[in-house]
Amino acid sequence: MLTSMTTQEIAGTQPEDEPKRDQASLLQQLTTESQNEASQGFDTKSALEIARIINHEDAKIAAAVKKAIPEIAQVIDQVARSLRDGGRLIYIGAGSSGRIAALDSSECPPTYSSAPGQVQYIMAGGPKALASAVEVNEDSEELGQRDIARRRPTRKDVVIGLSASGRTPYVVAAVAYARARGAHTAAVTCNQGSPLAQAADIAIVAEVGPEVVSGSTRMKAGSAQKMVLNMITTGAMTRLGYVYENLMVNVHMQNSKLVERGIRILMCACKIDRETAVQTIKSAGRSVPVALVMLKAKVDKPEAVRRLAQSDGNVRLAIEDNVLEL
Repeated sequence: MLTSMTTQEIAGTQPEDEPKRDQASLLQQLTTESQNEASQGFDTKSALEIARIINHEDAKIAAAVKKAIPEIAQVIDQVARSLRDGGRLIYIGAGSSGRIAALDSSECPPTYSSAPGQVQYIMAGGPKALASAVEVNEDSEELGQRDIARRRPTRKDVVIGLSASGRTPYVVAAVAYARARGAHTAAVTCNQGSPLAQAADIAIVAEVGPEVVSGSTRMKAGSAQKMVLNMITTGAMTRLGYVYENLMVNVHMQNSKLVERGIRILMCACKIDRETAVQTIKSAGRSVPVALVMLKAKVDKPEAVRRLAQSDGNVRLAIEDNVLEL
């Protein structure tokens, strides 16, 4: 009978993967797995009612993230320090959390011209899990440890584990492994007092409450995690000086849209016309930071390049010809 089967037998995993505590009772304690009273009778609602209910629940996400701002700020500063010292930011997640991590890491190079290896992701099930569900891998502590071990985390790195429940074995084991080897670690979760939070140095907890569709943590929990990662990488890159004022001056001009964006950024930052911006970018070797330093500091290209190298790429400090202090 179904009632006599274990969670692992239903999932099709091996007996040795059986958790020490009863899975059903654990899930019942998680707010992200609870039933949402606001969406009772959801399947009987009209399209307009469905949209309104989801929108009403989504409105709670920013407030939940706001409560974790002190912890987010700590992680921002640690990531900035690690990247400046030659370390890496490594995300690790499973399912929706892993896909959100992949999205954030993949968008850093075109946005900030960061090296591809600076911000990385590890996904339970590997890259194929981005498009196809391979969620069974998230139950394996061994796979989590193996996958993070392949990246050889050190004290220079920051490893951030993502899990809405905060109890995904794959992620918890990976973060614990990285921490044991000296890496700085953080957890991004949506439940208090989770194993993942206990495994990490810093816990970022955004309690968004029950989902509109019970347990569908790609919704509010997923949105909260995406907001947190946006804040971490945007904050860290800004602290490193890859943003000037509120302009993404380190944009990687690899296509016509990004070239146009670079031109407009230089026009805005230096209050110049389009022709001047285009000519300066050309003379700067198609580098917006170099062009910006040239114009703002009134120096030639070699001097602008020297200043940027001296300031570790911090545009404002290069303009002011100062040293970087984080």
